[in-house]
This record gives sequence, structure tokens and C-alpha cells, in this order.
Amino acid sequence: MKRILVIYTGGTIGMVKDKTTGALHPFDMKKIYEALPVLKELECGIDTLQFDPIIDSSDMHSDVWLRLAKLIGEKYDLYDGFVILHGTDTMSYTASALSFLLDNLSKPVIITGSQLPLGMIRTDGRENIISAVEIAANDEVSIPEVCIFFENKLFRGNRTTKINAEHFEAFYSGNYPSLAKVGINISYKRHLIRELPVERLRVYDRMCDQVAIIKVHPALKREHLETFLSIKDLKGVILETYGSGNAPTADWFINAVGNTISKGVIVLNVTQCKAGSVVMGHYQASTELLKMGVISGGDITTEAALAKLMFVLGNYDDRNEVERMLRSDLRGEITV
Repeated sequence: MKRILVIYTGGTIGMVKDKTTGALHPFDMKKIYEALPVLKELECGIDTLQFDPIIDSSDMHSDVWLRLAKLIGEKYDLYDGFVILHGTDTMSYTASALSFLLDNLSKPVIITGSQLPLGMIRTDGRENIISAVEIAANDEVSIPEVCIFFENKLFRGNRTTKINAEHFEAFYSGNYPSLAKVGINISYKRHLIRELPVERLRVYDRMCDQVAIIKVHPALKREHLETFLSIKDLKGVILETYGSGNAPTADWFINAVGNTISKGVIVLNVTQCKAGSVVMGHYQASTELLKMGVISGGDITTEAALAKLMFVLGNYDDRNEVERMLRSDLRGEITV
């Protein structure tokens, strides 16, 4: 019998309504079989672990990602799969971070949540938990990835972004198809799932949070950009640009970015679009960025770019190695 560990970090999915006061409060995950008796029908054993205190996903940060990665590493040989219950707001960030921190992953790590609390009649949390556990415990297909399951679809976690705060279809993967779809049956797309690694799991324990995201927009002014780029001890910048990587061609913009790179700061270019790729040099508006050494993020999401930059800068010192890794596909996060 497969054994699955369900980890509740916090978020809407674990909230239930007090019958007396009507207020929402965290559900005791030790009673998961009482809340979802249908889980007993799955051919797996479920253990639960609950963060104390639980963490709203808006308060998510790198220390929690490192804690989760360490926890999975410690429990790795005891379980066949892991399901993480998480708030939706930063779910894609967490999925991306874990994908980098868990190298040579050979077991499924499925992150899920809900738009409505588990204790509500119309909650989407019920089906999301049941399907996530069933996928984590499946014998049909090996899924050696950190994934997000939401509203009938299994996504590669580091390819997702949250696009809707109201609809059940809250997540989108614009540059990579879903790995599986749940209907009457679960249909796995085997050719899209990463291959099982040869080496044993390696859990990384460092990330660098001396990074910033700067969104290019028509109201961006010289003093705003220079203020961002003058942050003390800044090591990396994600530049969210237009379209295929385009940015202002004004001298003040080019000079500010160029001076930052000359100080040793890594600048990674990602597109603001929900689908598509950065192709620097395709238009004149990105040619200067290419010349000065801005690194193309390809078709990476902003969430994955942040996690990847924090991971690479936290674990590697040589600039050439850092740049090489940022351009490389490490965990299926970019198309190369």
C-alpha cells in the first residue's frame, strides 16, 4: 500500500466554519478521514502534518520553502508521495522554489489548495485534495516532479501562474501543457512528464533573497529605476519587460541597467505576457539589453524566475556558472 504524507501549511483550503459562531478557523488535519471519508476508498495510507502556526500564503518567504524542502527530505524514504495544502496566492512561487530545492526528485510532490474553504458546501477543496492524493498514490505513471493540481488539471509547478481570484480555474500554464487531466478517468500525458532521475534526491538548503523584481511600464521614471537598482547588497534583478523582452531605449534606462550589471548584479529579462518568450535582439527595443549582458529568461514565468534566481545565487558564486545555469533548463522550467 502506498503511503502519502499530507502537509498543511495554511490557506483557504484548510478552513472550516465554526457551527456556533460562524467564524472560519483552521481544520485539524488529523481528522482528514472524518472530513473526507471517501479517502478511505483510495488504496493508500495517509498521514498528516500541520504547520503550527499555519502560514497565510501572503506571508510566504524563502525560510518556509527551505523548511518544506528539508521536511520532504527527512520524510522521503517513509512515503511514496507528498501532498502540500497551500494558499493560492503564492502557490506558484512555492512550487517553483521546491522544484529547484529538490534535485533528482523521484516521487510526486503535489501542491493544491482551493478558492473556497473546505467547510463550505460548494468548496473546490474537496475534489482538489481527493484528486491530488489519488495522483500522488497512483501506480500507473511515475511523476517525479513538483506539481500543482487545481480544478481537474495537473500542471508542472514551475510553469504556472495564478490568473484568477474568483473562478475555480485559478491557474494557467501558458508555455507548457498540463501533465494530466481528471475527468471520469485520470488521463496522463506521459511524454510531457520528466524522466525518473538516476541519482538520489539532493535537498538544497540555501536561497538568496537579495533580489528585486522591476516591472517596466510607461510611467517608470529615471529616479524610480535608479532607486530600485541602488538597493544595498542587491545581487539579482528580474526585469519584467514588454512582449518578447522589449524595454525603453532612453539613455537613462540603458545606462542605469548597464551600470548595475557592471557592479556585478545579475539582470534576468522575463516577459510580462502570460504566454510567449523573451527573444532579445528580435526588436531594436531589446538589442541594447542583449549587448550589455542582460540574460534572457526565455519562456520562464516571473514566479519561476524569482525562485530560480534565488536558488542559483544562493548556491553558486562564480558569475559564469550563475549565468550558465540561468540560461539552462534545470527542472523543466524553460524551453531550450
